[in-house]
Amino acid sequence: MQLENYEGILSGEKKAKFLEAKNYRLDFEEDFTLEELWQIHGEAVENLKCGKFQEKGKSCLLDLKREIAWKMLASCEFCERRCRADRKAGKRGVCGVLGTRIASEFLHFGEEPMLVPSHTVFFAGCTFKCVFCQNWDISQYPENGVYLSPEKMAAIVRARHTVSLNVNWVGGDPTPNLPFILDVLHNLDISLPQIWNSNMYMSTETMNLLDGIVDLYLADFKYGNNDCAENLSGVKNYMEIVLRNHKLANQQCDLLIRHLVMPGHVDCCSLPMLDLISRELENKNLMLNIMDQYRPEYKAHEIPGMDRRITNREYQTVLKHAKSLGFSCVP
Repeated sequence: MQLENYEGILSGEKKAKFLEAKNYRLDFEEDFTLEELWQIHGEAVENLKCGKFQEKGKSCLLDLKREIAWKMLASCEFCERRCRADRKAGKRGVCGVLGTRIASEFLHFGEEPMLVPSHTVFFAGCTFKCVFCQNWDISQYPENGVYLSPEKMAAIVRARHTVSLNVNWVGGDPTPNLPFILDVLHNLDISLPQIWNSNMYMSTETMNLLDGIVDLYLADFKYGNNDCAENLSGVKNYMEIVLRNHKLANQQCDLLIRHLVMPGHVDCCSLPMLDLISRELENKNLMLNIMDQYRPEYKAHEIPGMDRRITNREYQTVLKHAKSLGFSCVP
C-alpha cells in the first residue's frame, strides 16, 4: 500500500504522530543546554521507534521539541543556510522571517487527490530565492500576512477538521516557522495527519525535530545538479542536502515527492533526479507527482529558456521515465 501511514491515520487504525509525542512523558529543565536537551531527545525518539512508551514525567516529548526549537531561534539553523541569525533579538536571516506571519489558510482542493480537502497554511517567507516562484508575493516578502497566536491557529484547525483530511504546512516554506508549528500542535488533540510541504533544505536538527511529528512529507525535489539549483534558487550543495533529507523523510514516515518539470531542464535535472532517487530511496510508502504546472512567473522572463511553458514532449518524457523506474505516480 502506498502512503500506508497516512491512510492508517485517516482510517482510524493509527494516531497522528504528534499525539504519540504528547503521550511520551519525560523530564527536563529549562536551563538545560541544547546539548543536554538533544541527548534526552535522541533517547526518547529511539524509544518511541522501538515501541517503548514512557508514562512518567512532568513534560512530554513534544514539549522537549518545542524547548529545543525556541532555543534554536537565538542562533537560527533551521535550514542549511545556517545563517545563525538571532531571531529572538529581532535579527533577520536570509529567509527574512522574524515572527510567524500567515499569508493565508484555507481548505485546498487543488492538491493531490488523496490529500483533498487539505487544510493548507501558507507562511510568508522562504529559504529559497527561486527566480520562477509562483508564490513570490508570499515567499519573497516575509512581512506579508498576519500574525495568529498558536492558540488561535489551533482553534482554526479544530474548526476545519470535520471537513479537512489533514493539516498542510506550506509557504513560502514552513521551515523558519517550526517553533510556531510545534506550539500549535501543543494546543491540538485531534488525530489529523500533519503534512510538511517543503523545499526540503532543512538542517539535520530540523529533520530530527520533525521526526515523530510529521506523518507525510510533501517534498520538492526540484533539481538534478547543484549548478541549476544555485543559478535558479540561490542555494549551495543542493543535491547533497536535499537527498539526505529525502532519505531521512523516507525512514521517518510516508513520502510524496513533487517534481516540477521545467523548460529545458529534462536532461540536466528531471531524468538524473529520477535515476538518483530510484537508486537511493526505498520505494515502499513513496509516491511521485510529476508536475506540468510550470509557468514563467516572478523573474523567469529575465532568464533565457525559463521564459516559456514546458512542452508536452518534455512532460511525457519525464513521466514515462518515472514509470519505467517502477515509481507509483499520482494520476
